[in-house]
Parts: sequence; structure tokens; C-alpha cells
Amino acid sequence: MNKQAKPSLRAKNAVERGMNLVFLLCGFIAIAFVVLITIYLIISGLPAIKEVGLIDFLFGTRWDSTNKTDPAYGILPFILTSIYGTAGAIIIGVPIGFFTAVFLAKVAPPKVAAVIRPAVDLLAGIPSVVYGLVGMMVLLPAIREFFNIPAGDSLLAAIIVLAVMILPSIISVSETALKAVPKEYEEASLALGATELETYFRVTAPAAKSGIAAAAVLGVGRAIGEAMAILMVAGNVANMPSMLSSVKFLTTAIASEMSYAAVGSLQRNALYSIGLVLFLLIMLINVVLNVFLKRDKEA
Repeated sequence: MNKQAKPSLRAKNAVERGMNLVFLLCGFIAIAFVVLITIYLIISGLPAIKEVGLIDFLFGTRWDSTNKTDPAYGILPFILTSIYGTAGAIIIGVPIGFFTAVFLAKVAPPKVAAVIRPAVDLLAGIPSVVYGLVGMMVLLPAIREFFNIPAGDSLLAAIIVLAVMILPSIISVSETALKAVPKEYEEASLALGATELETYFRVTAPAAKSGIAAAAVLGVGRAIGEAMAILMVAGNVANMPSMLSSVKFLTTAIASEMSYAAVGSLQRNALYSIGLVLFLLIMLINVVLNVFLKRDKEA
């Protein structure tokens, strides 16, 4: 019996070691992709920044890369537009997503929740170009008529589209976090005389705040990295951000000009530089938010 058990144990240990190596390899592959992308963006993006100048590139307010006599490569309008657009989408999307998650997790009857959840999942599966198409056909004419302006493509349209696009991530993650709160917390609150709604918002939600904050982080990543839908509703003009004017995001600047920028030209290198700035901006936002989340957990 012992002789038979030893080979079996050795085989199990070999399988364990093999799987550990596979998991380790997968982790290294993920890290390698991040490192390679970072190196590529730095190598491709630095030449244009050196030629244009860091200050002029980051804080210049004029972008005219196709001008043969007096080209300009200032991306401040793109940076501010991306920040304002993402912030606006979060301000609109997070409260709606949170309240929807509370409704699905705690309030909605099972039959109603069974209808709403597939609709939320369907939102997550809709391609970006469809969001942009619906925005062009429905949202832009509505903005044009409501505000009585010549064209509806604007920062406001982009914010509304982004807010809808980030809802599935926020709802799903927030609902999971709310359901993970122990039932004993709610039972104790109700036993002390609190109403159900008071319990949900004063006990359950604070207990799930780390998960809800993680949902907001996912929403930020989705909003700031979106290109196609925004390209179709924002107007794609390099203006300083204004709610009712056509604007261009960092992502849409790359998507709209990369197809016709000559290889090796300053214009193409500047687009790589925009990619580098976008990459660093996303990393900075994630680091800051993760630091706040970590401090909150420790507190």
C-alpha cells in the first residue's frame, strides 16, 4: 500500500509544481506585455516631445499637425477634454450605477431583477460603434434642438455616451460588493429600529465601499480609454473644452489622424507621444485611486 501511495503522491506533487510554473509563466507574460508596451511608447513618443519641447507639447493650446507652413503640436485641449469628459461621465454614471446596484441587490423582486440584469449585461456587450451610432442619430439632434445650436456634436454628448457605456461595469461590480456584505450587519441594524432603506445606505453601502470604489475605478478606465463612440459624437475638433462645442479627446486624436500620418513624420511621432501621455495619465489615475483605496481599507 505504501509503495503504491508514494508514486501517486509524487505524481500529484509533479502536477502541483507544473501548475505553479504555468501560473507563474502567465503572471510573467502579463508583466512582460505591460513592460513592452511601456518601452515601445517611450521609444516612439520621446522623439516628438524632444523636437517640439515638453512645455509646448503639454501646455500648448493649438494643434494643427497638417499645416505645412506653421504646424502646431499642443495637446493641452486634448488633455483637459479627456479629464473633463471622464469626470463628467463618472459624476453621472456612478450615482445611477450605484442606485441601480442597490435596487438589484436589495430592493427589486426576483422577477424584476431577472429582467433588469440581462439588460445590464446586454449593455456591456454592445460594441462602441453602436453607442456612437445611436448617439449620432438620437442624442446629437436632441442637443441641437434643445440648446438651439448649429450642431449637436459636443463635449456634453460625449459625456452622456460615456456615462451610459460605463454603467454595466459599475452596476455589476457594485452589486457584487453589496451582496458580499454579511447579512448579520443588516439584521443588527433592523433590530435596532432602522428602516430597510436606512440600513441599505447607512450600513450595507459603507461596508461595501471598497468594492463600490473599485467599480468607479473600472468606470474611469473605460471612460478615459474610449475612442470610437466619442469620435462619432464629440465633433473631433481641437478646441479648448466647452460643454456645447466640438472637442477632441486624446484617444480620438490618435484614432482620427494615425491612418494618414506619414511613417517617420513629426505628426506620426506626435501621435505616439499622445499615446504615451494617455498611458501615463491612466497609470497616474489608477495609482492615485488605489492609494486612496488602500488607505481607506487600513483605516
